[in-house]
Amino acid sequence: MSPLENKLAEAVLERIRSRRLVQSEGNLGGATGLPAKTSAATKVREAQFADCERVCAFNLRLGQGPDSPENWKRLWLDNPAIVQGNATPRIGWVLEDSGEIVGFLGSIPLLYEYEGKTLIAAATCRLAVEPAYRAFSHLLLSSFFRQKDVDLFLNTSATVAAGKMMTALKAEQLPQKNYGTVLFWILDSRSFAKSALERMGLSSILTGVGSIAASLVLKGDVTFRGRLPQSKSKVFSIVETSVSEIGPEFLQLWAEKTNQPKLLMAKRSPEIVRWHFTAPGNRRISRVLSCYSQGKFQGYIIVRHEGEVSAGLRRSVVADLMLRSEDPHVIEALLAAACNSAKHARSHIIEVMGFPGKIRQMLSRWKPYSRRYPACPFFYKARDRALHEKLASEDAWYASPFDGDATLWP
Repeated sequence: MSPLENKLAEAVLERIRSRRLVQSEGNLGGATGLPAKTSAATKVREAQFADCERVCAFNLRLGQGPDSPENWKRLWLDNPAIVQGNATPRIGWVLEDSGEIVGFLGSIPLLYEYEGKTLIAAATCRLAVEPAYRAFSHLLLSSFFRQKDVDLFLNTSATVAAGKMMTALKAEQLPQKNYGTVLFWILDSRSFAKSALERMGLSSILTGVGSIAASLVLKGDVTFRGRLPQSKSKVFSIVETSVSEIGPEFLQLWAEKTNQPKLLMAKRSPEIVRWHFTAPGNRRISRVLSCYSQGKFQGYIIVRHEGEVSAGLRRSVVADLMLRSEDPHVIEALLAAACNSAKHARSHIIEVMGFPGKIRQMLSRWKPYSRRYPACPFFYKARDRALHEKLASEDAWYASPFDGDATLWP
């Protein structure tokens, strides 16, 4: 390679090593340069289904992604926490000024299990406020925490600004170490290198030349350092299905896990998992990879393939993962199968966020690259003080993208 190609390749590797995942503050940030509103007409009220079209348009304009009346029905009518768990179907709150919507915060009811009891949880979603009204943002979060029929409050996708408000309202950061560090493996070196160079602001000519050289360097790094998960074991068989085909063997595994003492877990059942990953107009495909040994179910991974390219990359995300035992060979077989599924979906990278330290340690055997959020995106607050104190232990959590709203959206 020429000296220029070498420099570009080195720049891509350095970017990977130093990457931080920048959280957008476009929907709820700090100073905006706009005059703050102080109107006496600004007020908070509970959101209604009649607000759906206006809220969806408002959120889309503020960068929150598409939504629909069908998805609102799914979240606040067909939700298993409401149908099976008798949770209150509370949509959330809107911030209004003279009848115009200038802010929104959703509240999704979810079921959790702890010490043999089912808890009603509420997860924030789609927090967005017009720049000129951000001084009123705390009114939305204060309303969220006033819900008297909720045992556990969650925010699993907090920006830095939202995290500061959560802390001010006495919510705590998740004690699960390194939750905000995303592990990832590169599946398409050429596309990854091109995306990295484009984000460095290089011209199309330099990007074209550099992406070829950088991809060769990345391929070498992946190959020689063993950065691509593989399984050579013939003991395990992997079966790939849709979420609609989850069988009874999952129920036994989930029961074993929820019976562990002092471990908080989002409730899982075939109905809940199907509801979670099957949204109207879904742009993402979720696949279930089940691992068997001599006919016995050993664990699973649910991998979600993103349907759209973001920042030049198409991602696959490990949305849920559970093992019958802490056997590194099982997770090796599952992770290798997840990578193959992601390649088949034409993803450029596959990511893992969250999960307990023992699982992350097993995943790290395959030397993933990593990037960090500027701050932890996961906050919690329990209504009962004794429960809140118990949840201060890292061992009390099995936190993953299955929690809260992180993987609920279409």
